[in-house]
Amino acid sequence: MMRSRQDVTDAIIIARVAKGLSWSNIAGELGQSLEWTTTACLGQMAFTADHAAKLVAFLGLDQTALPWLQIPPAKGILGGTAPADPLLYRLYEIVSVYGPAIKELIHEEFGDGIMSAIDFKFEIKRKHHEAGDRVELNMSGKFLPYKTF
Repeated sequence: MMRSRQDVTDAIIIARVAKGLSWSNIAGELGQSLEWTTTACLGQMAFTADHAAKLVAFLGLDQTALPWLQIPPAKGILGGTAPADPLLYRLYEIVSVYGPAIKELIHEEFGDGIMSAIDFKFEIKRKHHEAGDRVELNMSGKFLPYKTF
């Protein structure tokens, strides 16, 4: 029986690992983007009833997970104080909400390691859009694997 959203998140992770599934396998089953699916499975997005049912069936989760998957979550998991500047706060919010999914997807693609902030580049572009211009951030850092010794 699932008693909290954290119970459901833990059950998703356990089932994914036990079944040898990638986040990409789950996203494909749901028909959603890899990034959104991973973020949702880690408890930072609410599923639709259809997507929740598909996920529960695909992973073989207890039916009591269904309502927990559909409740809008309290977003952001990082501790500490958020910056006061509105732009910096939004970047902090992005990392707080999407950071765990980004970390999972980097590990799934590259293995156990980090993205370097020393050998790092970023680019900011304006992308014209009919609903209002968008800010496009492109970040690129060298992958540094952890090594055994």
